[in-house]
Amino acid sequence: MKKIIALLLAVVMVVGMAAMFTGCKKNEVGKVYYLNFKPEADEAWQALAKEYTELTGVEVKVVTAASGTYSDTLNTEMAKTDAPTLFQCGNAQGLIDWGEYCLDFTGTDVLAEMTTSDFNLKDENGAVKAIGYCYEAFGIIVNKELLKTAGYEVSEIKDFASLKAIAEDIHARAAELGFDAFASSGLDGSSSWRFSGHLANMPLYYEFRDDKVTEQPATIKGTYLDAYKNIWDLYINNSSADKTSLSTATGDMSQAEFGTGKAVFWQQGTWEYANLVGEKYNMKPENLQMLPIYCGVEGEENAALCCGTENCWAVNAKASDADIDATLDFLKWVVTSESGTKMMAEQFGPIPFKAAKEPANVFFADANKLIADGKYTVTWAFNHTPNVDEWRAGVVSALTDYSAGNGDWDAVKTAFVDGWATQYNKQHG
Repeated sequence: MKKIIALLLAVVMVVGMAAMFTGCKKNEVGKVYYLNFKPEADEAWQALAKEYTELTGVEVKVVTAASGTYSDTLNTEMAKTDAPTLFQCGNAQGLIDWGEYCLDFTGTDVLAEMTTSDFNLKDENGAVKAIGYCYEAFGIIVNKELLKTAGYEVSEIKDFASLKAIAEDIHARAAELGFDAFASSGLDGSSSWRFSGHLANMPLYYEFRDDKVTEQPATIKGTYLDAYKNIWDLYINNSSADKTSLSTATGDMSQAEFGTGKAVFWQQGTWEYANLVGEKYNMKPENLQMLPIYCGVEGEENAALCCGTENCWAVNAKASDADIDATLDFLKWVVTSESGTKMMAEQFGPIPFKAAKEPANVFFADANKLIADGKYTVTWAFNHTPNVDEWRAGVVSALTDYSAGNGDWDAVKTAFVDGWATQYNKQHG
């Protein structure tokens, strides 16, 4: 009898311990690891992560990939045991590469806070695999004060012909004026994406518009590559930068040239606003404006800015349940709290969430005005690029040779058109 009682007590103890263990598992506190891909927002994300940890006790780690290295960094970090729980998956290629790692947001609190699903990424089954958390625009940023010093007003720039005439005049008088037309068009990895991605969007957009392309095509024709050449030549021939050394010219160099008043024009995006008006350069908002990228296409006087997003959050579906829950809770706090929405407005502009704040960023006001005036938005056709990193690398190499006088424009066309077909075939087997 004593043996039976002892056995029963042992069973009770085991069951009790199992229940305690199960309870501990249910109450496990998860953690957040965000692999951020925007270096210019690193400081803001670090501050927000610290505040959330102090408020909740939940660990939030933010690691920021160096400019131009996000894909490589993501590959490295995802292979680790302690992989990111939150990362960027910004386009169709991203879904191909990382779709199995992307949690379906359907039914989550953060998705319920969204005001539009226009920029969300879905798989073939309709699952929401990544959510577009902000809208961005890029174009040609103008220092209106310098432009006026050179004898011109922004209202005089209406198309490529007028932009070209003004830029060439400023460049010709650079020594006299003390500044040049364009900031350097660096082809270093920290800067080249502006031209192999954003500038390349111009010929892609117009070709896709004409051909009614709505998904990634297997081939492209390069119909508007002459327009691409127009604007590229204007950039590199009307700048203080040496055309033969663009391969080593960085993004920081071009930012400094514009921010310190050494250049009137700079191709960049809304994300640079905080840097320009912040302590680093202390530029006045009223002296800044963003223009469309004019490149000589018929009817471009009716163009607005290039608008879209590659800023899409994905939650690592392979993370632990506790870490997934912690990450989703963190995201909801970011898009609903006073601190989170304030930071998002300052760093990213308009965000598609119910609690969003109105951004102070004047570049978004420029984008909104052009649209309100009935101009057409130049959408982000480059999101269809196959094997994006490899395709862009080929274009950058050809641009580098062409700019340095070691190659002709036909090589750029080959990299652009033939390179697209090659990378499409690699991507799709």
